[in-house]
Amino acid sequence: MRRALASEISRCVYRRSEEPRRGGSLTTSSVASSRWRCDTETTAQEFRISPSAGGCLFARQREGILTARRLRAAFEERVRLTKNVLAVAAAGEEQPELTEAYRTHLGRMLIGRIETALKSDALKAIAGQVNLILTSPPFPLLTKKRYGNETGDRYLEWLSSLAPKLADLLAPDGSIVLEIGNAWEQGSPTMSTLPLEALLAFKRAGGLHLCQYIICHNPARLPSPAAWVTTKRIRLKDSYTHVWWMSRSEEPKADNRKVLTPYSKDMQRLLKRRRYNAGKRPSGHRVSNLGFFKDHGGAISPNVLDLSENPRLPLDLLKYSGTGWDRRYREYCAQQGFEVHPARMPIDLASFFIQFLTDAGDLVFDPFAGSNTTGAAAEYLERRWVGVEANGNYARGSFGRFADLVAK
Repeated sequence: MRRALASEISRCVYRRSEEPRRGGSLTTSSVASSRWRCDTETTAQEFRISPSAGGCLFARQREGILTARRLRAAFEERVRLTKNVLAVAAAGEEQPELTEAYRTHLGRMLIGRIETALKSDALKAIAGQVNLILTSPPFPLLTKKRYGNETGDRYLEWLSSLAPKLADLLAPDGSIVLEIGNAWEQGSPTMSTLPLEALLAFKRAGGLHLCQYIICHNPARLPSPAAWVTTKRIRLKDSYTHVWWMSRSEEPKADNRKVLTPYSKDMQRLLKRRRYNAGKRPSGHRVSNLGFFKDHGGAISPNVLDLSENPRLPLDLLKYSGTGWDRRYREYCAQQGFEVHPARMPIDLASFFIQFLTDAGDLVFDPFAGSNTTGAAAEYLERRWVGVEANGNYARGSFGRFADLVAK
């Protein structure tokens, strides 16, 4: 534990401030009203900690050397002020109370478990006002992961228990979009139905309508499960996730004209030539003489979203695709010493549903924000947003997604 604390101190110094700043805030039970910010740029020059030297502290400031006595006093003060940090470390980095990591022009990132957040004044204040809840909860894997997933029947109970409370946050025409991956039976080349059972349980518990079932296909995913796909070669690569769009209303706010995909080359030629075979098709559908001659600016998006290297994304969202978006986040985490989230939501997916189901100025909420792809996409698309993440490390690291906005 001392090594963990020493590592934490060597990475950042929390300084008192009247307003929360970039890099995060920390509230302890003894100084509940105090705000602290992480000054990572000057820390390396201010002091160095050597746990191997019997806990002694050595430091060098730019204009002199601090005495061991003063350093020990500073160390003891740091220990006093970080009791909740130690509790977080012991609990896998989960914040015991709701705190604010950072704010942007349009949103705020909160650190804490969603169960705690739902009881807070921060979320009570937006009840009935959220236009879109977009999230990818911890997947129902049959083994525990660092990002805090429940397993088996406990996962069903946990996720469905959140449904009514999350649904209460929705505006009358608001939507909930959940992305959940597939699961396999432990030690067996057979798939688990737990993801589908979890989605059904969530829908029923929240009193929600299933507006549409969408497949998110990502061919770039690594082959898994490796034992059955790459070693024994008896299964196909798992390359998609389930996305359920739900709402309390049968007709929530939505406009597929805002997520049109580029016309295919054949359609472009048809519009230019203005000639094709009309009449009755074998399926029974009758195609009119003029039905396909109007240029709508693009084709209606299908309910299979392809996140390949050359995706047919909606025209307005092409600028949000590509690896550059995620690279900036990873570089920021490396520079600041934060762990990169292992299961990040694709920006293509987040921007698609935000554009499809909300308007500029609407409110978007992500109860399992992770690296905060949802909040970043909402900010760039000029929507207000709130994110909640239980892991303080992931929450503070997600500020890297807003570095470009801050630079401007």
